[in-house]
Amino acid sequence: MAQRQAFGETMVSLAQDDARILVLDGDVGSSTGAGVFEEAHPKRYLQTGIGEQNMVAMAAGLSTLDFVPFVTTFSCFAVARALDSVRVLVAQPSLNVKLIGGYAGLLTGMTGKTHQMFDDVAIMRSLPNMTVLAPADEVEVRQVIRAVAALDGPAYVQITREPEGIIFGDDYRFELGKAVTLREGSDATLVSTGAQSVRVYEAAEMLARRGIDVGVLHVPTIKPLDEGALVRAATMTGFMITIEEQSVIGGLGGAVAEVLADRFPVTVKRLGIKDCFGESGPNDLLLEKYRLSAMRVAEDVETLLGDALKRRPMGRDALQDQWNAPGVRRDRSLERAGGLMEKHDG
Repeated sequence: MAQRQAFGETMVSLAQDDARILVLDGDVGSSTGAGVFEEAHPKRYLQTGIGEQNMVAMAAGLSTLDFVPFVTTFSCFAVARALDSVRVLVAQPSLNVKLIGGYAGLLTGMTGKTHQMFDDVAIMRSLPNMTVLAPADEVEVRQVIRAVAALDGPAYVQITREPEGIIFGDDYRFELGKAVTLREGSDATLVSTGAQSVRVYEAAEMLARRGIDVGVLHVPTIKPLDEGALVRAATMTGFMITIEEQSVIGGLGGAVAEVLADRFPVTVKRLGIKDCFGESGPNDLLLEKYRLSAMRVAEDVETLLGDALKRRPMGRDALQDQWNAPGVRRDRSLERAGGLMEKHDG
């Protein structure tokens, strides 16, 4: 099932239990998954047309009347076109408005560069008061939407268009602000978010068959970032590689680098969409060209690891030296994380 379908079904269910839930649509409900909400709750579905700035303003006003409005449109319109309204009318007063960025990332159904948004994470995480999320699969989408509905404050959620693989079972429990370890590893830690985490996990399995042991850390909450999980991963492997279906400038990779530069400096490499716009094309070919398919990710990670092994010492002693280096900021939780190296080597 596509994330957008899981989003629509979850909204219908939420509204049955909470009369405050509203959906505002920018004339793309049949594409974003919001259309099913109109069928189930027509009086609580507000069709605003192609006027995203006004749609966000309407949602801001409705939130002051104790409604919980969900604004649904493509990510390029929710962020780029409506940014001034989002910034001034939602983020600054910290209003309880939920922004759903549909058609997130590269795979937007042949719409091309005008409808592809690779810098929405970078923009939205820079806004004070804004929570930013990118679920991996339909299981996590359902839980993320419910968590966002319960959150008192503004939030932005990426929702993708195409059906993806499923990595979480029925026993999975999403926690706002917490990263999820999908796979343990010793050679490096791959850090990803959104639907790209599915491909990164597949890439890690491919690498394992080649004798390369990498961990995978999925980050569904990009802001607030789970700094503790990143530091623990850095102490375990000493080498972090971020992979995202976003620009390498300012997105998850930038956030990870910022945290580790302050708290536990290690090598951080960023894989994703370079400094460019997108294009139309079949999904498989786009993933191949922009090196986001599982196969291409595995190739690039193997190359990075090979280069790193030539340049620097590995193992616990090298990491311990870095841990004890002057200027590294530590606290009690990090001391405990540092102790994991002993357990890892044992």
